[in-house]
Amino acid sequence: MTDLSLRTELFPTGWQTALARAPRIVLKPLPLQRSLPATINIPLRQAAIRTFGFSFPELPAADLGLLAPRPTRSPQRGADQGKSPAAKQTTRIKPPQDIIKLQDRLYYVLQPPLESLTGELRFPFQPFPYQLAGIAFLFPRHAAILADEMGLGKTMQAITAIRLLLHAREVRRVLLICPKPLVTNWKREFQLWAPEIPIGVIEGNQARRNWQWRQPATPVLLANYELLVRDQQIAVNDGLHFDLVLLDEAQRIKNRNSATSQVTRAIRRTRSWALTGTPVENSPEDLVGIFEFLSPGHLSSNMQARRMGLAARDYILRRRKEEVLTDLPPKMFRDAELDLTPEQWISYREAEEHGVVRLTEMGDELTIQHVFELVLRLKQICNFDPAGGSSSKLERLRADLEEVIASDQKAIVFSQWVDSLKRIRAALQPLPVLEYHGKIPARKRDRVIDQFRNDPSCHLMLMSYGAGSVGLNLQFCRYVFLFDRWWNPAVEDQAINRAHRIGASGPVTVTRMITINTIEEHIDQVLQEKRELFETIFSVAGTPASAGLNQDEIFGLFNLRMPPRKPRAAA
Repeated sequence: MTDLSLRTELFPTGWQTALARAPRIVLKPLPLQRSLPATINIPLRQAAIRTFGFSFPELPAADLGLLAPRPTRSPQRGADQGKSPAAKQTTRIKPPQDIIKLQDRLYYVLQPPLESLTGELRFPFQPFPYQLAGIAFLFPRHAAILADEMGLGKTMQAITAIRLLLHAREVRRVLLICPKPLVTNWKREFQLWAPEIPIGVIEGNQARRNWQWRQPATPVLLANYELLVRDQQIAVNDGLHFDLVLLDEAQRIKNRNSATSQVTRAIRRTRSWALTGTPVENSPEDLVGIFEFLSPGHLSSNMQARRMGLAARDYILRRRKEEVLTDLPPKMFRDAELDLTPEQWISYREAEEHGVVRLTEMGDELTIQHVFELVLRLKQICNFDPAGGSSSKLERLRADLEEVIASDQKAIVFSQWVDSLKRIRAALQPLPVLEYHGKIPARKRDRVIDQFRNDPSCHLMLMSYGAGSVGLNLQFCRYVFLFDRWWNPAVEDQAINRAHRIGASGPVTVTRMITINTIEEHIDQVLQEKRELFETIFSVAGTPASAGLNQDEIFGLFNLRMPPRKPRAAA
């Protein structure tokens, strides 16, 4: 048979098979062409160094003939050579953040330590280190608030800073504005700390004041707030210009709409300083009002407390006594929580019930003024029963004063009302009791203070918060009684610090009288909230739960609904 089969071979095809084949590598040598790098010669010129030269006057000026001769040093080992390094710290003037020019910053940086001035300028007492720091803070600033706690010597620091500026010819004309009762104190402090500087006091009739305002040879003019408003046509519109305007008790201008604030802001000036121990009394709006004088627009009312503290930090210097005066005697608080007498309770409940009913019936016609009237009425009953005059506070005060007199100490009693002070004086007869309040003529007030200080038989001074909370040095007193509470803690602190300040000979005991289950307990809670607000702004930490006594809280004292605000009529 014939074999008809064909020989066949099978080869895999397709693109998948091609992918599975092993690659074949073919090597071919290629010559590499290398090009030499290009080089360029650049001649380097020597850079010219631009130099500046500044010359500054010495601080203080040595050619004024006002410097005390330098004491000759003994070759023997001095007493100060054995002091610790911490006792030889120096205080330098630091330029504020808003000074940009190199020349201006160098001027302050190159000034000698302030400690060296104590050997050249005459000082009645050696300033404390923190006081030198306050002087160094004020000296270079065009806008500043010295907000030290009462009793730390803000007056001395301001006078010394002004003294240095005048000697350095940085300023030639200064206007100092203070409350009327403090004019005498400022004159006395200038004579003590800057006796070579002439002081002119704006006082007398209109013709005399007109002449005083225009005296160019007087480097420091001293005016009170009331006369400033009265003489605004001269102080503001007569072409006067001051190198420095200093406001004492600057909280007087916290209300931006007041005449006092408007006049002070309108004064032509180069530098603006403010002294106050209470830059925030009721709300952050107080600080905004002061800054409208220092640096308009820098703070605004809608700022949060923390942000406001950060924005104001470079303009404000505030120290507490416990921070800088470690040797200052302690301040001890006693809260005397008292029950009203039966007669006071009857009057209190009747006034509260009738008052709340009356306020409720007023409906939408109710205003915050109506509520305040009831609050003040109840507070007065907490002091004395209006019918029979009984008072649980007076009974406690009389008992405590027996201890004060037995220990031969002196005490101050503060009250909001002159009428309460007169009731206390009448009840304490025949004890010699002095009064210091708004109804005492200004010309007699210094004599009252001198008698209280020097008469060993006078153990008690009755003071109103308004007249006795500022500008007085009563560090010889060891006891302070708050017969009733003020609306904000800052005013209370000012009153307490009349006694607890530099020179205090011993601890100061503060007795705060509070009648329980009354409106005074509510006010005490509000005072604590205001302290939180104050601490928030000046510690730049956190936001308090409450900003103080707002309208809702005032109406809430009696569980009243605040009526809706009436729309304003279109202009």
